[in-house]
Amino acid sequence: MWKRAKTTDRTASGQGTAQKRSKVPGVMITQHVAEVPEGKTTPDFQRKPISLTIQEGKLAVFKAVVTGEPKPEVTWKRAKGDISDKDKFQCKYDESSGEYTLEIRKVSGAEADTYKCYASNEYGKAVCTATLNVIEVAFKKQKAMEELEITATDPSEFRKMLRKSKVGENQAKKEDGEVDEKFWDIIMNADRKDYERLCAEFGVKDLRLMLKKLEEKKQNRVEEQCKYVEYLRNLRHIEVKGDGSASFEFEMELKDATSRIFIYKDGVMIPFDEDPTQKHSLKTVGKKVVFSIKDLMPEDAGMYQVDVEEVNLFTTEFRIPKVNFVVKIEEVKAQEREDALFECVLSHPLPRIKWMGKNSMLEDGEKYNISVSDDKLIHKLLVKDCKQLDKGIYSAVAGIKTCSAWLVVEADSDSGKKKARKTTSAGGAGMDLEKVAKEQQIKIREEKDQMETAIKAKKEAEQLIDEEPSATDRRDGESTDPNAQSEYNETEDATGFATHSRRKRQGPLIQDLVIDPGVQFISGLSDVNAIIGETAEITCKLSSEDCEGAWFRDGKKISTDDNFIITKEGATHKLVISGCKEEHSGKYRFEADGRKTEAMINVKDPPRFDPGDLSAFTEPVTVKVGQNAIFKLPFVGHEPMKIQWYREGEELLDDNNIKIEKSVSHSRLLLSKCQRKDTGEIKLKLKNEHGITEAISQLIVLDKPTPPLGPAEIIESSATCIEFKWRPPKDDGGSPVINYILERQQVGRNTWKKIGEIPGVPSYRDAGVEHGRKYCYRIRAMTAEGISDMMETDDIQAGTLAFPGPPAPPKVVSASDDCINLSWAPPANTGGSRILGYIVEKRKKGSNLWSVVNDMDELIKEKKYAVKDIVAGMEYEFRVTAINVSGAGEFSNPSEFVFARDPKKPPGKVVDLKVMETSYTHLTLAWTKPEEKPGVQDEAKGYFVEIRQAECAEWSRCNPSSIIMTSFSVKGLKSMDMYWVRVIATNEGGDSAPQELANYVVAMPSPVRPRFTNRKMKSFMVVRAGNSVRITVNFEASPRPEIMWLKDNGPVTKRVTMSNSDGSSQMLIPSSERSDSGIYSILVKNLAGQETYSIEVRVTDDPKPPGPIELEENVPGTVTVIWEPSPDEKRDDRLHYTVSKLDSTKHTWSTVADRLFNNKFTACNIMHGREYHFRVYAKNDMGISAPSESPTWGVEKKKEKFVVSLPTKKDCDLRCAPTFIVPLKLHTAPKGYECYMSCAVKGNPKPRITWYRNNISLNTNTNYYISNTCGVCSMLILRVGPKDMGEYSISAENALGRAECSTILSVRE
Repeated sequence: MWKRAKTTDRTASGQGTAQKRSKVPGVMITQHVAEVPEGKTTPDFQRKPISLTIQEGKLAVFKAVVTGEPKPEVTWKRAKGDISDKDKFQCKYDESSGEYTLEIRKVSGAEADTYKCYASNEYGKAVCTATLNVIEVAFKKQKAMEELEITATDPSEFRKMLRKSKVGENQAKKEDGEVDEKFWDIIMNADRKDYERLCAEFGVKDLRLMLKKLEEKKQNRVEEQCKYVEYLRNLRHIEVKGDGSASFEFEMELKDATSRIFIYKDGVMIPFDEDPTQKHSLKTVGKKVVFSIKDLMPEDAGMYQVDVEEVNLFTTEFRIPKVNFVVKIEEVKAQEREDALFECVLSHPLPRIKWMGKNSMLEDGEKYNISVSDDKLIHKLLVKDCKQLDKGIYSAVAGIKTCSAWLVVEADSDSGKKKARKTTSAGGAGMDLEKVAKEQQIKIREEKDQMETAIKAKKEAEQLIDEEPSATDRRDGESTDPNAQSEYNETEDATGFATHSRRKRQGPLIQDLVIDPGVQFISGLSDVNAIIGETAEITCKLSSEDCEGAWFRDGKKISTDDNFIITKEGATHKLVISGCKEEHSGKYRFEADGRKTEAMINVKDPPRFDPGDLSAFTEPVTVKVGQNAIFKLPFVGHEPMKIQWYREGEELLDDNNIKIEKSVSHSRLLLSKCQRKDTGEIKLKLKNEHGITEAISQLIVLDKPTPPLGPAEIIESSATCIEFKWRPPKDDGGSPVINYILERQQVGRNTWKKIGEIPGVPSYRDAGVEHGRKYCYRIRAMTAEGISDMMETDDIQAGTLAFPGPPAPPKVVSASDDCINLSWAPPANTGGSRILGYIVEKRKKGSNLWSVVNDMDELIKEKKYAVKDIVAGMEYEFRVTAINVSGAGEFSNPSEFVFARDPKKPPGKVVDLKVMETSYTHLTLAWTKPEEKPGVQDEAKGYFVEIRQAECAEWSRCNPSSIIMTSFSVKGLKSMDMYWVRVIATNEGGDSAPQELANYVVAMPSPVRPRFTNRKMKSFMVVRAGNSVRITVNFEASPRPEIMWLKDNGPVTKRVTMSNSDGSSQMLIPSSERSDSGIYSILVKNLAGQETYSIEVRVTDDPKPPGPIELEENVPGTVTVIWEPSPDEKRDDRLHYTVSKLDSTKHTWSTVADRLFNNKFTACNIMHGREYHFRVYAKNDMGISAPSESPTWGVEKKKEKFVVSLPTKKDCDLRCAPTFIVPLKLHTAPKGYECYMSCAVKGNPKPRITWYRNNISLNTNTNYYISNTCGVCSMLILRVGPKDMGEYSISAENALGRAECSTILSVRE
């Protein structure tokens, strides 16, 4: 929707103008020329400036990004005034970001206006607007009162009073027909039920026009959002939560996950974080986006807008009513099946507040009754029929203020008796809520009267200002131009006394607008929870340091004494309560200059420990197994007290070994006969109605250690020593292992020899063994608490020959002319003893002889070696064996062959890379080996081929190992895709730089002109009507051609089915008719050329016989045979006739004429005295018809001797309707096997046979083989499957009738 705007620019004469739609809403584009040249564009806004609401004295910045070719010139203007003051207005341009900015320094009410940004070049101009709203400090009191009244009173009553001034003020800022952009932002995300209210607030009168423009704007926004967003749904407006935060949410899926999200408040960008503990946070869970505001303040109210890049998604308005709790809800204790009542009183009327229970919103219904008083100050929540499940914290939420209280549900002692349900409310001082509400109403009325007086004074001042001719240059009746003041005086003189009197009243009216608010509370009192016996304090701060105040508790004034200390530091007033007692709980109030603030002090007596006793309790308690452990801790706190003891998180209860002693001042835990498993954390937990506290200690139970852990691991087992190790005990009993006690037994003897004690290291080396003997060892652990049970080892033999296993094959680290460096891994099996060293052997390529590199007396200790006994240029392989005390083990597998030469240089690029062949799935490359340049690039030993698709940035290697051939076939390509190809040469020195083809390769064969490959191409085809017509044409062409079938140079009918493949095309008519006759052509065309093939198809049937025959004699000795044409003559241009003659002297028919295309024939050599008979047949490409008989021609001479009387000849009618001689049989076939069905049918003329499965014709289905031979009809199914099950039927039909036969086919697994 375009906005109508006034402009002073005019188009030159002869120049055409046109309005264009911009992608950015709110931008109007005017095109100066009829057609914009190619490569040039009219100006447009990529990002338009956003309307701002700025506090007076701050810096206001409008930013815009424009596009257009040539580059547009950007200018700024304002609707009422100019921006020529360089100290106030500065226009800037940032080349790096392309942003044009207008900065307004130290904004004041005079700069509040509508600002326009123009972007123009020689082809057109674009313009958009943004509004600057200024919050003036001088009128904070009045504006706060207006907001208070708007939210505190019924909107339908007081909004009427403000509507004139508010609508007039809004309309003064709008141009002709233009609506405030804020109105559209709000209404586009509002519910339809709120449309009427919003139109009234913003002065929109034409609701129908508004709805039409709203639909256009919504459509434009959806089009813009489609650039970045897949979908946007479930939008929920901002609302306050029970924890004092506010949030709004919606579901969204971005097209690009990297798109940026921006949040604006009143046009100013808000920084946010994913951390929910921050002031503003944006959390994304799946597709849901949640924006939260913590620690709500009145300053958080405003218009919130969500943008993705430069596109607006969602706008919601956060309104915070100026309301607080005069009386908060308090804790309620109710018996089961009773009703619980929560009550609160507000400072200003609200029609409804939000009630929360256990962090869930409560609704009025069967369980909860929510009510509000007539003055809308007292709000109540009634919880009906309380149960144990209902106990918990309940909250009341009004605006951004919340208060919470507990609902305690106590068990009913008379659970078996029914009694009348009663309502329980909060205990305490028994405050009269009706009285508090009436006092609050009086205060609200006073504030309302004061505000009405201020509004009335403001309206009168505005009327005076409107009469001044220079009123647009001043704000609020104050002139800044001396000339304007003098003009006003002249007008005053001319108008007389009435004007003069208004002049006198001007001063006092302005003073009424800035009424001194008096002393105010900068910060009020807050509720405090104090602990009995400790100090509590509450503070408040006034706006003036010279004001004194008074403190009250529960309505009684208090002064400084032994319990209360009242202090004042500047504007801060403090009340300190020393040594809090229970009677100090109550409501405290501070009053100053007619204003007051209140708070509750709740003195609680939670469980507490003496710091000295707690410190002693936390010290670990250490006892031995079987002894008793005692834990005791004194405490103080309000009764009743719940005492619980825990061990390792599990609650302890009295039993044989556990005794718990409880009293009002201490608790004692006795653990009898402690065991090692009792070691752990001991916790004392105290709980009363005021709080919970815990104390933690440790219990350590000492015991002897458990046995050492086996099995023993043999480190060395040689002829002279046995060395082994074991694992320490799983549990050392609470004391570290000091020593291990060892005993040894020689296998075969009964005695154990004490070796003695060894230090607490779990290993031992026994050097006093005999070669070949087996030994067994016993090991015990010793701690300060005793000696563990023994752990016995398996038998260990001294001096067995256990050779190590083979090491890993050596790896070549580096090679040069005079040295080859090797490394290897040790053997997995060491043979039960440590490895003494390694021996390396080498062998030249082509030789069978291995030579030792190092001798036995020069064992290699490390797992690497530099072989220097080599000949430059020779190729070697190496192997390694390990040596232990038993000797040399197996040799490793040989290494790879390596040349003794200096490292090679990488090869150069391959030469002459080209494509040899392409197809839809592969391409073949060939190249020339790169040139060898000594010292620069060495010979290439292999090649790698890499490809990437045109839209992909990553290369993929086609061959994982290098190839030595200079050609390669890349397979697995996608048909008609574009690929980039490169080849890399490689050798021992590394890879060369890649050689890439200059152009991409398309996965398609080389262009081949279409050519038909059928060996015998028919040009004519005859088909019996009802049968199928199938024409298959084979061809070769590249790339894949376009195929078109035509009939008589026109499109084929819908009954024709065409199927195409890579090298063939088929046309199929399932059941042909005579109308299908014609010339069928196939056109095969690609970029290399085209080819056409045509075939004539004639669909016909056996012809019908000619009509009656007449005989005439025009010339003696001749007979002219004339007959009526066959009915098929008009439908078949190839139909002709054959004439046969029978002479009475002969008994055989002879053909006298054939291929006659007319209906008349003259027979010659007709002899007098003989009888002649003629027959006429109709013939076509399909066959011959039945004959038409002529009457007898001529009379035979009568013989006197005898008369032969011939019987009348009657033709035998052999025609009959179809009948089934042998019907179909039931069939049951195994899955996967073939099935053969057959039957026999007779009929004349020959019947037409049709097979059906489940009433669907199968004659054209190529999956079934159907035949009809001499009346035997058969059908073959090669592989029977579940899909073939069903009812099969066959129908036979001719001109005389129709017959059917059916059967059932079952398939078994």
